[in-house]
Amino acid sequence: MSRPGTATPALALVLLAVTVAGVGAQGAALEDPDYYGQEIWSQEPYYARPEPEPETFSPPLPAGPGEEWEPRPQEPRPPKRATKPKKAPKREKSAPEPPPPGKNSNKKVVRTKSSEKAANDDHNVRVAHEDVRESCPPLGLETLKITDFQLHASTAKRYGLGAHRGRLNIQAGINENDFYDGAWCAGRNDLQQWIEVDARRLTRFTGVITQGRNSLWLSDWVTSYKVMVSNDSHTWVTVKNGSGDMIFEGNSEKEIPVLNELPVPMVARYIRINPQSWFDNGSICMRMEILGCPLPDPNNYYHRRNEMTTTDDLDFKHHNYKEMRQLMKVVNEMCPNITRIYNIGKSHQGLKLYAVEISDHPGEHEVGEPEFHYIAGAHGNEVLGRELLLLLVQFLCQEYLARNARIVHLVEETRIHILPSLNPDGYEKAYEGGSELGGWSLGRWTHDGIDINNNFPDLNTLLWEAEDLQNVPRKVPNHYIAIPEWFLSENATVAAETRAVIAWMEKIPFVLGGNLQGGELVVAYPYDLVRSPWKTQEHTPTPDDHVFRWLAYSYASTHRLMTDARRRVCHTEEFQKEEGTVNGASWHTVAGSLNDFSYLHTNCFELSIYVGCDKYPHESQLPEEWENNRESLIVFMEQVHRGIKGLVRDSHGKGIPNAIISVEGVNHDIRTANDGDYWRLLNPGEYVVTAKAEGFTASTKNCMVGYDMGATRCDFTLSKTNMARIREIMEKFGKQPVSLPARRLKLRGRKRRQRG
Repeated sequence: MSRPGTATPALALVLLAVTVAGVGAQGAALEDPDYYGQEIWSQEPYYARPEPEPETFSPPLPAGPGEEWEPRPQEPRPPKRATKPKKAPKREKSAPEPPPPGKNSNKKVVRTKSSEKAANDDHNVRVAHEDVRESCPPLGLETLKITDFQLHASTAKRYGLGAHRGRLNIQAGINENDFYDGAWCAGRNDLQQWIEVDARRLTRFTGVITQGRNSLWLSDWVTSYKVMVSNDSHTWVTVKNGSGDMIFEGNSEKEIPVLNELPVPMVARYIRINPQSWFDNGSICMRMEILGCPLPDPNNYYHRRNEMTTTDDLDFKHHNYKEMRQLMKVVNEMCPNITRIYNIGKSHQGLKLYAVEISDHPGEHEVGEPEFHYIAGAHGNEVLGRELLLLLVQFLCQEYLARNARIVHLVEETRIHILPSLNPDGYEKAYEGGSELGGWSLGRWTHDGIDINNNFPDLNTLLWEAEDLQNVPRKVPNHYIAIPEWFLSENATVAAETRAVIAWMEKIPFVLGGNLQGGELVVAYPYDLVRSPWKTQEHTPTPDDHVFRWLAYSYASTHRLMTDARRRVCHTEEFQKEEGTVNGASWHTVAGSLNDFSYLHTNCFELSIYVGCDKYPHESQLPEEWENNRESLIVFMEQVHRGIKGLVRDSHGKGIPNAIISVEGVNHDIRTANDGDYWRLLNPGEYVVTAKAEGFTASTKNCMVGYDMGATRCDFTLSKTNMARIREIMEKFGKQPVSLPARRLKLRGRKRRQRG
């Protein structure tokens, strides 16, 4: 046994050597001029990292000779294409590839020989040595799971082009020189520029997806770059290809995303992109997403606390057209007594537009029971809404079978229609590209290039012009405005899907509806078209503005993120001043929207629900998105039972169809359905309501709407007018009623002839 006196000096020498080595490593990093070149605003303060550093069970990445990143003095030159990059949406068939991020399968991909060679040649980098590996999901730059504090850059032109704007598919504002521009852009165009992501935990990085700058006027993108990783953000290891640094080919234009997979997965906390060349007439600008699998760390309470889980046993995956039909069939077989599958028409390519009806008497309209609908997929690439509705169908079936009292009451008192894919042709295009590689617009339009969301007849202009000429309601009513003849002609630029929806809404007396969209996190209510023709943004309320505000807030307030004042804006718009809601016209004007058409042509109050910043999230995000929206989807359906409802009948008890229901002080009427039943959405309060129909004497009542859920019953019995009774008697005996004015003219003519 050695004496303590001899061990103590040896231990002190060891500690001194370690301390000197650590100081030397930090000093080398601090002496890097690029380290001081970082923008002050991009530095993450200490208090922004409340969680502990990753455990040291993983050895830090050493810096071997030639691995420290040194700026090159020479001019940029074309990249060395060591491996052929994969561009979206084109696929190579000659060699096996991992599925694009967002595809539905969990296929494993065999490493190629070149990847194995690259791994074997670099013995200093910690890599995954399995023969097979899975493609990791995105870290979450696009979905905002990665916060602004986790993004850093060497320099930036200005704050609006900082590292926090370097997110895949982020969109620039109308004025690109403000705080909301469309990419990270370096302050200088040289080889010393970089942008990095702090994953805040050890992560197995597998790939990088890049885009150029989103701009109407400028063309900026990176054509090649290097990738480096680090465990401490000071010592960096460059991804190798054989004995040299690997140069990844970037973008050839600014919008189409390009995926490059690392030759082997690399385990680290930080990843850095170092541009090597860029568009000749542009600048270093980039949007990106990182693919990586966070390693489990059960000792880190911060990450376990923030992990989102769900207890619902649902099919969390992306469904193509065939899989969607199969899922509907499975749900129908599970709940045959409350579900019915039908189609409302066909797409331009001949795909049927399937809908699922959920009701205790599917296939029939029950007198007094309101009709509700959800629509998704008008833009084929806004996939999250489609999957949320498919999850909702499964959830309603399962909870009904489990006798969940809330769901049972909703199903038995409401006729629910769910149309998950209005634009299946566009979806199939987006599905082929995958969740991260479709860009911002692939699959948005129908096969014949039409935006369904703006393809409905513009009835706003007809109404407003008539109001200006004081022709309302004499020539143009304030509701049920007829569709113009030109719109109904075969030569009109109207999508087959649009015509199918119009016919569907005219056939079924919908009371409330929501169309799910993507790319933002807000609920938009009508009007969507500004009334002043020279403006692009103007608050343009409907006569039922107070009701629409409540309906929008009912969804936003029960969403997990929409009303969170701490959340980051998706792109450029801040909606917190209206609690996650916005008047459509005050956001951006749109003529011929589904919301405006539905309000002016039918009884249905329609709203646009933007359910997420990412239009097409990776399927690993679906459980969290379901938790974000589940309560909101149910609460919004329950609002169909708010206001007044009732029957309008004649003296014999027969329902009067097409009777007009007017509310005093609200310049918008509704009409009864074929059986004489009606539903009028109203906020709590006392209202003077009038029911009138052709040939009947109008009837007026005071109707009280309470705060409790459930519409107030307000029935009307109308008596026929004297003229209507005379006509009924005359028709019964085969005679026509006498027109008194015509008879007077006839008598006057007879007297003139007698005098002559």
